[in-house]
Amino acid sequence: MCAEKLGADPVVEAYKRHIDRTLLRENLKRSVEDRVRNLMAMQALAAEARQAGKKALR
Repeated sequence: MCAEKLGADPVVEAYKRHIDRTLLRENLKRSVEDRVRNLMAMQALAAEARQAGKKALR
């Protein structure tokens, strides 16, 4: 079924109200390579935080 026939999803609309679109626009101005590098850096930070959390629980 086509999205236009379904109408707006109230859950999606509720989340959209809280999204800072300026950050999305700024990110889209970056090259694909820059966005991938940033994603990789965030993943490395998340992995480091997970390791620190595991170490703190020991």
